[in-house]
Amino acid sequence: MISIEEFAKDFFQEILNEADAVGQFAETVFFEKFCSFLVDAGELETADRADYRGPPNSGIRVDGYGGDPSDSSGTLSLIIADFNQSNEISRLIQTEMNTIFQRLSKFLHIARDSKWRNSLEETSPAFGLADLIAVRWSNITRIRMILISNRKLSDRVDGRQADRIDNRDVTYSVWDLRRLHRFATAGHGREEIEIDLKEDFGGVLPLLPAHLSAGEYEAYLAVVPGRMLGTIYDRWGTRLLEQNVRVFLQARGNVNKGIRRTLELDPSMFFAYNNGITATAEAVITEKKDKQLVATGLRNFQIVNGGQTTASIHMAMRNKIDLSEVFVQMKLSVVKPEKTEDVVPRISEYANSQNRISAADFFSNHPFHIRMEGFSRRLYAPSHDGTFRETRWFYERARGQFNDARSKLTPAQRRKFDLENPRSQLFTKTDLAKFVNVWEMKPEKVSQGAQKNFANFAQAVGQGWKKSENDFNESFFKEIVAKAIVFRSTEKIVSAQSWYEGGYRANIVAYAIAKLAHDVAKRKRAVDFRLIWSKQSIPKAMEKALAHTAEAAHDVLVDTPVGIRNVTEWAKKQACWDRVLKSEVKLPRGFFDELVSLEEHTGRKREDRKDQKLLNGIEAQTAVFNAGGTFWQQTLNWGKSKTLLTEREVGLLTTASRIPAKIPTERQAQAIIAIFSKLKLEGLQTELP
Repeated sequence: MISIEEFAKDFFQEILNEADAVGQFAETVFFEKFCSFLVDAGELETADRADYRGPPNSGIRVDGYGGDPSDSSGTLSLIIADFNQSNEISRLIQTEMNTIFQRLSKFLHIARDSKWRNSLEETSPAFGLADLIAVRWSNITRIRMILISNRKLSDRVDGRQADRIDNRDVTYSVWDLRRLHRFATAGHGREEIEIDLKEDFGGVLPLLPAHLSAGEYEAYLAVVPGRMLGTIYDRWGTRLLEQNVRVFLQARGNVNKGIRRTLELDPSMFFAYNNGITATAEAVITEKKDKQLVATGLRNFQIVNGGQTTASIHMAMRNKIDLSEVFVQMKLSVVKPEKTEDVVPRISEYANSQNRISAADFFSNHPFHIRMEGFSRRLYAPSHDGTFRETRWFYERARGQFNDARSKLTPAQRRKFDLENPRSQLFTKTDLAKFVNVWEMKPEKVSQGAQKNFANFAQAVGQGWKKSENDFNESFFKEIVAKAIVFRSTEKIVSAQSWYEGGYRANIVAYAIAKLAHDVAKRKRAVDFRLIWSKQSIPKAMEKALAHTAEAAHDVLVDTPVGIRNVTEWAKKQACWDRVLKSEVKLPRGFFDELVSLEEHTGRKREDRKDQKLLNGIEAQTAVFNAGGTFWQQTLNWGKSKTLLTEREVGLLTTASRIPAKIPTERQAQAIIAIFSKLKLEGLQTELP
């Protein structure tokens, strides 16, 4: 694992490089990068930049917030940054921490002063945040103050006591360098969660073992009091939800009306009406109490089915609904840390299958991501700097893959890796969703934040994969890279414009590209993404066109309608996109000369699908042949013993069992792989060699 010292240097250098590349302040890049980890960790659903520094000696500061409190059960999350402009690790002591939090508290206080708010420029992020706080104040039930720092919190600091402001609970959270390093380099991609049921949550939990004592699998059944479940969720929030569930809830909303009705009107029947939750933990701490096995603690507890049930119970608790008669059944599986990445998503997929959730299994282990990862490790992008050196665009389908790959290398191997895989060409699942959705003309979805945008993307591409997986081919990957180049180029273009005064750049970029995509489609033309891939840059005329659409987008964004004074929240609405669509933008004539006809674009797509279909057949034939006849004979025998095979399937597996005397065709090989996948779902334990 990469050391904290090396992580600190890499993180700092990455911030400086990106700030220089896109023309942003290093502190802004620090905020964006750090908060992307917080969103992944489930600490926040989104993180919007809204920086304000009060006059000298005023002691007022804020850097951002966690979205509209009305989207987070009345929780207002405020963020303040402590960016140490050095790659050397320094300490953050308690007096400094307290001073930083006091600055944030002062902003919260002054934000509710109408005279102060009206003294600000109405298009500034600070005004938008202050106005949002004032408008939502009566419905805000809890305040979370979050400090992000690339310093290491002193070991002597054991926290900051919660307090209250105007009868609202205020909690404090510090994400320092040590905590960021622990999360970023953790193999399971989430922060440790230690739940002490006895000390912190009202008592122990009686368990019924659901496993054989001699077996490897460990599982329990339990009945969880509703208040205990709601209180645990109140402490850790969406970090308790396995990522599949968390992101899918982003797409559906957090509260089920039927669940809420039962909690309010018929709580004693909740256990009878509700299907309960399915959960995992890396360890369950148990003891005997009056001859009854009980759980006293849980390590890395994750809810893989029942996210809506949990969120609804939490909201009911927040709304002072009596939960004394509410109980929830729970199936709890113990999954060892080394098997978490593989097993937990499968439990989530199978547990959610009754709900027909198209996005439930669309995560790091989905074939789409595995295929994209394969392309990113195999395909070299053309050189764009006059040298003969070709590079790769590293797709990180699971958080930490890039650093993990580097950490296993010798210094010489690492230098070679860094040349072939520049950090500036690293992109994640949520980046990919952003690059695609702006061209799908969904800037309002992109503006809603990484997780909600990814949920929208996951549903669309998940359905597309089921319809025709051959659409997601090598050319599709190259097109994604081209879209990444356009996106990152537009960031630089916006920063360089004379009309750009800082703030809202992410929203302007999303709307600028979406507007360009709309105007191109309107003329029945298409952007030549193959050209952008081959040059690894965008044409000059396209730069000018994006500058025009960006200015038009900016003018609509800052001209908020009556009743909405927060530009960031305005950017998240369909009405904002509708208004940008209606704006007239005069694009340079040279730009249209660089486009390709719709017929040519469609023809290319058709040929790419054929190529991928052929590649799928070759890959399947290779996999079937490499597995060998003995493997397929054993698979056939298992399927027969369980009476799971049709006559046709028996025939195909029999053909495979005769390898190498008889070689299945490509089409037969694809069918054999499909049969194998079916048997895996039915309980076959073997893996393809």
